[in-house]
Amino acid sequence: MIFSLLIVVSSVAQTDWQRWEKSRPNYLKEYSHSERDYSYSDNSFSYIISKTLINAYWFFISDVDGDNCPFHPSCSAFFVKSVEETNLFQGVLMFFDRFTRDSNPVGREDHYPVYKNYRFYDPPSLYTLDKSKIRFIPPKRVIE
Repeated sequence: MIFSLLIVVSSVAQTDWQRWEKSRPNYLKEYSHSERDYSYSDNSFSYIISKTLINAYWFFISDVDGDNCPFHPSCSAFFVKSVEETNLFQGVLMFFDRFTRDSNPVGREDHYPVYKNYRFYDPPSLYTLDKSKIRFIPPKRVIE
């Protein structure tokens, strides 16, 4: 047993004939803030309120916490799309429903399809009340 352990260790050990070059790893995560639009493009009351909430979420929570949302689209993008597709009240309710599902890590893989970046695919179109927009995607299926 000791002899077999010595053979395995010596076969994977570094020897002098192997050349190890110096590597320069980059630990910075590439992140583009260009996808976030902090400006106000509409003057309606519901748009201003929702955009203020989104900007506050981005600035105080999302940027500080990092890119940790396990879903695609991210929680803030989900909120923006849900308000655009429905109205402010339904968008807020859809966001809180999504946020509670995001905070529960148990059994996610049994309920959601997987997006190509290994995040759970959960768009707001699956939760609107318009039957023409809802389409069923089976769990554990890879979406590209």
